[in-house]
Amino acid sequence: MYYVYILKSEMDNRYYIGSTENLEMRLKAHNRGSVKSTKNRRPLKLVWSEKYFTRAEAMKREKKIKSYKGGEAFKLLLE
Repeated sequence: MYYVYILKSEMDNRYYIGSTENLEMRLKAHNRGSVKSTKNRRPLKLVWSEKYFTRAEAMKREKKIKSYKGGEAFKLLLE
C-alpha cells in the first residue's frame, strides 16, 4: 500500500505534501528532523491521507495535489 499525505506545520501553519509506502515511519522521520524540506518546520501534524495500490498512482495523485497550489481545490480536500 502507498499513501499520499498532507502535513501541517504547527510552527508556521504551512503544508507539506508527500507520498510514502510507510506512513507511520515517514511521519516520525519528518518530526525527528530527518527530512530536509521539513526539519525547520517541526512539529508537523498529519491532516490528510489517501491509500493507493501502486507507487505510480500515489505519485500521480501527489503531483495533482501539488498543482492545486493551495487554492480552492486544496481547501476542499482538507475539509
